[in-house]
Amino acid sequence: MKISVKNTQGQDQGELEVKFELIENGKGTQAVHDTVVAYRAAQRSGTACTKTVGDVSGSNKKPWRQKGTGRARAGSNQSPLWPGGGVVFGPKPRDFAKKVNVKTRQLALRKALSERLKAGDVVVVDDFKVASPKTKEFIGTLAALQLKEGTTLIVAAADKNLLLASRNVPNVALTTSESLNTYDVLRPDKLVFTRSSFEKIEARLTKD
Repeated sequence: MKISVKNTQGQDQGELEVKFELIENGKGTQAVHDTVVAYRAAQRSGTACTKTVGDVSGSNKKPWRQKGTGRARAGSNQSPLWPGGGVVFGPKPRDFAKKVNVKTRQLALRKALSERLKAGDVVVVDDFKVASPKTKEFIGTLAALQLKEGTTLIVAAADKNLLLASRNVPNVALTTSESLNTYDVLRPDKLVFTRSSFEKIEARLTKD
């Protein structure tokens, strides 16, 4: 498969041959699902914490005698039935991470990228640089490439000017070819690769 390469003015600069094998059938669908679920689970902080009966302040002294007061029986003001009492089966800090092996993650990334390539949602530019960290210049480059919001830009290495210029643009994300994951591929409307970053992704997907 070949995809066209453009410059930042939107002019064609030739074609680029995709070196990794595209997945044409249903293979890899489960790998994509497992990888995305694991990624989103890993984003959860897992810091929710409630106090049990043993954690809340109070004593074990019986509030009043068992019989003769006309009130319901009570053994402690730490009871879950009382305001300020402990919480039964409440959440505690935990790790939501799920294990996905390397080959499954690689298959999922190749499957996701294959689908985006076949759908025409991948744009490759010869290079993507801005002279200054100004959002206006960055938006102008996106407009020249006929790109709107909902775009992820993948570069070979972090660029300070590009990071500063893009961070205030809504629904536009910047990442590197080494950090790109399956969720990043599926989430945006368009994927914009620089030539060098696309070559690095190809190297990741063809590595045994």
